[in-house]
Amino acid sequence: MKILGGSSRASVLTLRKSLADLVSKQSATDAAQFSADLFTALTVLSSSVGLRRALTDNSRDAASKAELISNLFGKNVTDAAKTLFSQAASLRWSNPAEIADAIENLAVESASAAADKSGELEKLENQLFDFARVLIANPEFRQALNTASDTDASKVSLLESVVNGKYSLPTINLLKRVVVLRRGRSIDATLATYSHYVSNSRNRLVAHVKTAIALTDSQTSSLIAALTKQMGREVHVNIEIDPKVLGGISIRYADDVIDGTVVNRLAEASRALVS
Repeated sequence: MKILGGSSRASVLTLRKSLADLVSKQSATDAAQFSADLFTALTVLSSSVGLRRALTDNSRDAASKAELISNLFGKNVTDAAKTLFSQAASLRWSNPAEIADAIENLAVESASAAADKSGELEKLENQLFDFARVLIANPEFRQALNTASDTDASKVSLLESVVNGKYSLPTINLLKRVVVLRRGRSIDATLATYSHYVSNSRNRLVAHVKTAIALTDSQTSSLIAALTKQMGREVHVNIEIDPKVLGGISIRYADDVIDGTVVNRLAEASRALVS
């Protein structure tokens, strides 16, 4: 995850509060359209260094920036999206690129809100995790989505051939954005960023658990309760079954790793013998 500068972090917090107020009054359909409009703004921002600089230039007043946005998008996006975009332009940013990062954050969070309103947010979160495992298991597929030598349309078509009928529509729509709006990142890094924004929209932490065998429902519930108590916030657990760990579990959340697997303990013992 990219770490934003101090001014940008403060601006993102302001915008997320505004977004929450807006989507709380919207239907699932309206929130989905709002997200699509923000992704449209992100596409334009990502393709124009000059626009990013113009909208983050502190010597320009907020009114002229709002007029620029209105003239640029016209009736192609909703008034609500233009209003939020104009608010973003009126705030301070540590560097011009970070206004695009903020719009990306808002676009994904509004897509999450739409999924939540249609009762599919949990499914969205789980399916994004599942797709990350699909990429790891299929390096040729991952490379095909990463390549710059193919068109976005071809890559979206390839994506659809893999996920249509398997994932929900909100997940598929968000994965299409991951494919066409990587913004210089790998497909894996973009997916991880989107997954973070989805989880962050629920104000909960995601823990990646690796275990040699499947956990029982009781074990999973106990683990979630323990992590929630330790972290002081709700925790969502993604569980990966990996026989190579031999036994025990490893837990990765944020920047921390708790590795209690047998294979790690054997590695530590081996290092101790060598030293």
